[in-house]
Amino acid sequence: MAELNTAPEKQGKKVRTKKQALRVDLTAMVDLAFLLITFFMLTTTLSLPKVMNVAMPDSTNDPEPQAASRTMTICLGKDNHVMYYLGEAKNPIMSATLTNYSKSGLRHAIMDVRQKVLAATSKSMMVIIKPGDTSVYENLVSALDEMKITDVQQYAIADIDTKDISMLKDKQAY
Repeated sequence: MAELNTAPEKQGKKVRTKKQALRVDLTAMVDLAFLLITFFMLTTTLSLPKVMNVAMPDSTNDPEPQAASRTMTICLGKDNHVMYYLGEAKNPIMSATLTNYSKSGLRHAIMDVRQKVLAATSKSMMVIIKPGDTSVYENLVSALDEMKITDVQQYAIADIDTKDISMLKDKQAY
């Protein structure tokens, strides 16, 4: 039990009446404080998770093939390196280039390739993201963020091919 006791002050020699010591019981106040702390801990929300919606294809329909002339492939490598090319890996329209995840890196590359595809085919660009075994999850999230920032409407996440792995190894990014 919590108490607050104070002794009466002595004022000179004469004591007319004997004053009782002041006694305040603080138990109720301590209980109230713990109840308030518990209430606010249970009713407040911590930071909400940030979620990006990813549209998954319908499993009943086969996706229609896309033209290689408007397909950009992004391969995620090690040490925050990313390689991109336009077309097929065997015969790329735009040769494989190594970059990073900065504004002047992947974002700039996506915007440049999109302009070239739009000028050549008058259609939108499709992006295939292929994470390598040596890439980290953060790189995939960064690539998906770049899709959202650059407003790429069509993109997919696919398994990396052996040809893509050999291209990354040639550039020391795998």
